[in-house]
Amino acid sequence: MANTETIRTIVGIIGNVISFFLFLSPVPTFIKIWKLKTVMQFRPDPYVATVLNCAVWIFYGMPFVHPDSLLVITINGIGLVIELIYVSIFFIYSEWPKRRRIIIALIIEVIFVAIVVFVTLTFLHDTKSRSMLVGILAIIFNILMYTSPLTVMHRVISTKSVKYMPFFLSLANFANGCIWFAYAFLKFDIYILVPNGLGALSGAIQLILYATYYRSTNWDDDGKSSEIELPGNTTP
Repeated sequence: MANTETIRTIVGIIGNVISFFLFLSPVPTFIKIWKLKTVMQFRPDPYVATVLNCAVWIFYGMPFVHPDSLLVITINGIGLVIELIYVSIFFIYSEWPKRRRIIIALIIEVIFVAIVVFVTLTFLHDTKSRSMLVGILAIIFNILMYTSPLTVMHRVISTKSVKYMPFFLSLANFANGCIWFAYAFLKFDIYILVPNGLGALSGAIQLILYATYYRSTNWDDDGKSSEIELPGNTTP
């Protein structure tokens, strides 16, 4: 019979696969940007924010911060590369005002991560205290990232339409939250447990809304609203 550590590793690998596909979910958007040579009404904010999120989780997974978290490092390392590619494409096809905001945001993120690394390694001398500091920061960033799905859910309720809330992305968000929640529960990692519990709850609410308003959605109405981005929760 498999022990807890083996089960946790298997669950973590499944989580890596699901998170990988979540990281790839914006690819159609960027293919569209690349073909039209313009970013249109799309915003770089979710991708710039995810760069910081991935960087913090990579640091959290380091052996000298939180031991036995290799699978946290692998998926967020892959995610960091993917998100930087997205941001680069945004930068190439944006006007100067958007480029300036991207540059400023990335500089602030680099400075912030450098400060976190310095403070953690200089003033905290055991993995428990280091895990607590970096883990709390990671939870805060993840909670802030949930504001985007909340905006979409508000629109679904107000319009009684799920046209702009992709079903499979909502399902993937739910599955991703559940699998990483299970991963954290097996070794009770509170810093991974909390954000992914919230992620699973957010995904479940999206699925309930989809089932509730599917029949009232007018799929033939193109409307005049710009497309809504619903970035996936790729924690950890």
